[in-house]
Amino acid sequence: MISRLAGLAGVCLLVSCGAQSPPQPPRLERPERITDLKVAQVGRRFELTFTPPVRALDGQRLTKPLEIEIYRTQTPPGPAPPEVQPPSIPLTTLLIADLTRYAQGGKFTCPVNLTEDEFQRGQGSIFTFQLRALTRRFRDRPVFSEFSNPAQTALLDVSGPAENLQARTTANGIELGWNPPSTSSAGREPAVPAGWRVYQNRKKEGDSFHLLGETSSRNDLVRDIEYDRPYFFKVRAVFRQGPWVAESEDSPVVEVTPRDTFPPAAPEGLGAIYAAGAVELIWTANTELDLAGYNIYRRAEDGPWQKVNSEIQRTPLWRDSTAVPEKKYFYRATALDLANNESEPSVEIAVETK
Repeated sequence: MISRLAGLAGVCLLVSCGAQSPPQPPRLERPERITDLKVAQVGRRFELTFTPPVRALDGQRLTKPLEIEIYRTQTPPGPAPPEVQPPSIPLTTLLIADLTRYAQGGKFTCPVNLTEDEFQRGQGSIFTFQLRALTRRFRDRPVFSEFSNPAQTALLDVSGPAENLQARTTANGIELGWNPPSTSSAGREPAVPAGWRVYQNRKKEGDSFHLLGETSSRNDLVRDIEYDRPYFFKVRAVFRQGPWVAESEDSPVVEVTPRDTFPPAAPEGLGAIYAAGAVELIWTANTELDLAGYNIYRRAEDGPWQKVNSEIQRTPLWRDSTAVPEKKYFYRATALDLANNESEPSVEIAVETK
């Protein structure tokens, strides 16, 4: 009996050993290639914008820390070369963790600063950037992605920042105005900008400004606003040379909190008739989006104006049943908005209660 059990245990052990999988090699986390690299010049720096890879070539998510190598090539002024081989040594290597402060909307915007000498000597040169992502294996051995798409731009002598940016609230929105820069970034006479780009921020966070639009004049009107909430604005001058576009450094940031101090227009088309013992008033409805309603005022001959409605009248008509027969009255109406701003009065109209 004992021998039979021992034999059975041996069979089970053999079956169990046969079911074990062979040891698997460590997963090779080769990052996917970056394909959306873009470069823009802002003052004396380049800004690289890209989406970092989150998956390896095997389709699974990366679990190891990601690094980004930045490669830069400079070629003489002239037409952009169709193909540029990246140098053998990267300009710098960055950890994605170091770039979190530049993250916005799933993308990273990484600044590459130029020294004053590089900026002066590099005017007109074509700069080509490429990125390469990597993770590290055992003993710190790198596992590289393919090089990213190349991104090119020429280095232009942009101006200094726009000056004296100001903002004021008007009935139509926030009106911005500024002065042109007085110097170029290279210390020469400033070139005339091709336009101006206006950036807006609702939280005053350094990297959360977004582009509102571009204008050819030194002022702009921001129409889509909310009252009693702060806004922050900055402006950059725009320069163009052939296919290349560059921006100046930021102007000083201006803050404004718009307040609604602008009354509606005065009601128009006021008409009146006395019938069935009361004065019937009607006028053309105002079209303001923040209209709250109307007030109605009345006076007798040689008497003072008095408001006759106890609550705001929501519609453009009123029935005055307190008018006394055999008298002459004068009426006028005003419009009110949601901030309780009251318009100028309408043209007054006379009614005799006979």
